Amino acid sequence: MKNVLKDLEPYEVFKYFEEISQIPRGSANEKGISDYLVSFAKAHDLQVIQDSNLNIIIKKPASLGYEKSPIVILQGHMDMVCEKNSDTVHDFLKDPLKLRIEEDMIYATGTTLGADNGIAVAMSLAILASKDILHPALEVLVTTEEETGMGGAMGLDAKNVKGRMLINIDSEEEGKLLVSCAGGVRATTSLPITFEKASENAVACLLKVRGLKGGHSGMDILKGKANSNKIMSRLLKGLASTFDFYLVSLNGGSKSNAIPREMDAVIMLDPKQLAPLKEELEKWNQTFKNEFKVSDSNISLELEVLDKKFEKVFSKDCTKKAIDLLVLLPSGVQTMSMEIENLVQSSTNLGVVTTTNTEVLYDSAVRSSVKSLKEDILVISKVVSESLGASFKTQSDYPDWQYNADSKLRNVFEDTYKKMYGTAPEIIAIHAGVECGLFKETFKEIDMISFGPNLYDVHTPDEHMSISSVKNTFDYLLEVLKTL
Repeated sequence: MKNVLKDLEPYEVFKYFEEISQIPRGSANEKGISDYLVSFAKAHDLQVIQDSNLNIIIKKPASLGYEKSPIVILQGHMDMVCEKNSDTVHDFLKDPLKLRIEEDMIYATGTTLGADNGIAVAMSLAILASKDILHPALEVLVTTEEETGMGGAMGLDAKNVKGRMLINIDSEEEGKLLVSCAGGVRATTSLPITFEKASENAVACLLKVRGLKGGHSGMDILKGKANSNKIMSRLLKGLASTFDFYLVSLNGGSKSNAIPREMDAVIMLDPKQLAPLKEELEKWNQTFKNEFKVSDSNISLELEVLDKKFEKVFSKDCTKKAIDLLVLLPSGVQTMSMEIENLVQSSTNLGVVTTTNTEVLYDSAVRSSVKSLKEDILVISKVVSESLGASFKTQSDYPDWQYNADSKLRNVFEDTYKKMYGTAPEIIAIHAGVECGLFKETFKEIDMISFGPNLYDVHTPDEHMSISSVKNTFDYLLEVLKTL
């Protein structure tokens, strides 16, 4: 259903947001949206560069009278996290998002909304298309694969971008100016599976963790939300002390940078153990409901007896190692900042566990604003992995972005906000990765700030965006550009 947002203001922003919502654009599937941006630029007679990573740079000359002003980069990413509810029928490779409005909020039905970071793209396109907005020379930089390790930003060629003043529109709280962020890395533990023949009398059971809210592994890691993979680790370790069972598979979560909401474990055991297993499961249900009654009140453990027979299972030793890895791999907040109140300093999120034909993979997103603490988490994870016969590797390492005390761009943002609203904006650092850390490495001398409208429950199917906040944020951006 199209034209859902046609009556909203600012009209051009929501028009483009709805247009890009029709284009599948999960990480590593950005060819369609990248080509759309090329077509947009050509239709508006603007210079455009599409590089080998499908990053897009669109350049627009300065408004009359702004020719001598420094070039300003407007920056966001084109990819989105693709999460959906288990009962939602949606193919992220081909289906458009189904937008809906509820009071002041925009949602997608049963899936992530992609406002992270589609709203940056929409605002930038609205400015590029306008004949009336006053601004310096602009370079709109839209990157790829931000959500899966910032691959687009890592592959960016500095010679394609001339500006040294960058406005990142990838923050999620109106009235707050982001000036520093954590660095991060993806870590994977791989456990080889050893099999043995399943007992002919054994019955297969599916253990399920459901009802969790999930969330952003950086922004929401401090909120005490339940991690389905770690919940399952406690359940399986607890059951192993009483029941004699063998693992068939472990599968939980879908993105390493999203706190996982669901997990499945298939086990095989003697059918005589089914009745006591159900009783024990109910005890664990009550335990978890008590522990997470504030953050995840709908948490539930479910048991389904399967008709399917499995010919082979994890060996007894492999079953123990797979569960022990699930228990011992660190996850959650590791250290808090002693300088900034309520700021997470380092964390790790065991986001995805996957069983293949040959191994069990444990994928984590590690974040820290202090490089040495990030390395410490990796050392712990590596020692745990190798002590249990698993291998360990890292990828997509990206740097932190440190505070710049002499930022002229921040001063303009602060002064403009005070003039518009009569109060000062909040200057913040966050425990999440934005591409500014990589841009600092790429461009060396660059002045940056990050801001954005109110977004909620990002990286989950409950993601939603405030309509009024989009208008406020866009008006603020236009005033900043006018001032610059």
